[in-house]
Amino acid sequence: MTTITDIALALGITPSTVSRALAGNPRVKEETRLAVLQMAQEMGYERNVVASDLRRGLSRIVGIVIPRINREFFSNCIGGAEKVLKDAGYNVIICQTLESYQAEIKALKNLKNYRAAAIFLSHAIDAPNGKYVREAIGDTPLIQFDRVFPDVPGAKIVGANCEGAYKATSHLIKQGYKRIGALAGYMTSQAYIERLAGYRLALEGAGRSFDNNIVFYDTLVRENGYLAAQKALEAGCDALYCSGDFTALGAMDALKEKGVRIPEEFGLVGTANEGFTALTSPTISTLSQHPYEMGQAAAHAFLDGRTDTQVIPMELIIRQSSNKKH
Repeated sequence: MTTITDIALALGITPSTVSRALAGNPRVKEETRLAVLQMAQEMGYERNVVASDLRRGLSRIVGIVIPRINREFFSNCIGGAEKVLKDAGYNVIICQTLESYQAEIKALKNLKNYRAAAIFLSHAIDAPNGKYVREAIGDTPLIQFDRVFPDVPGAKIVGANCEGAYKATSHLIKQGYKRIGALAGYMTSQAYIERLAGYRLALEGAGRSFDNNIVFYDTLVRENGYLAAQKALEAGCDALYCSGDFTALGAMDALKEKGVRIPEEFGLVGTANEGFTALTSPTISTLSQHPYEMGQAAAHAFLDGRTDTQVIPMELIIRQSSNKKH
């Protein structure tokens, strides 16, 4: 990569003169400025914007820390945030933790060292609490989204998790399913705690009791859903509200393997509206979290200096896996 020093050596002038010429400083003679610009173009010089901003105490980098980039939900969150941020002159660095909070700590510290203008965070599922977040990033502006720590100060963009799970479970009840279990996710995340609360409220609102024996915790990926659905069948369940689409997909695998007809004998509703839910056979009912809008809201919260909590509604999308009375 061509540097200012390379241009200076080629022209027989000092690097400081080259720097001033490139910056348009009036102290540099016009003929020198033009010579520098021509040589810079010939040598393929590109200004290091990051280094320049850091020298001036500025940063145009925003870090986005997510659990998994191969989830359509998170990629859409990134897409929404990046569109708003780029229009405002910021560049984005994406860090993937693969659900490890140790990796998350490292990513947060690295972004702080890069002097990121802000950090957007959806925390790893194994994070015990949010204490480490501020220790890692200091006073860097923080915007949490989807998975948030309620006690960590700063803006938060969350889904209407309780309301969404309530809608999904109520739909299963109205379809005539009698013993509805839940693939509840991890109770280390406020999002999953709220979804379980919504599931429970729907049952109790319909005069049904909450049975912890058919609530399957620590379910997040397809394999967990497969194993949990087998247990749900053994426990007499005829439907499952799933806190994630990948667990719903795993549950469908188990049901098909057992020859259980969906939705005639067993109903499923997932969460997140991942792309595959509209492609499976049968298609999977799910809750859309509007991730693109969530990402946009996170970016606007940063740009506007907001520190409040914004709630993004969830939309119940009814497909074949739960539509017994179509």
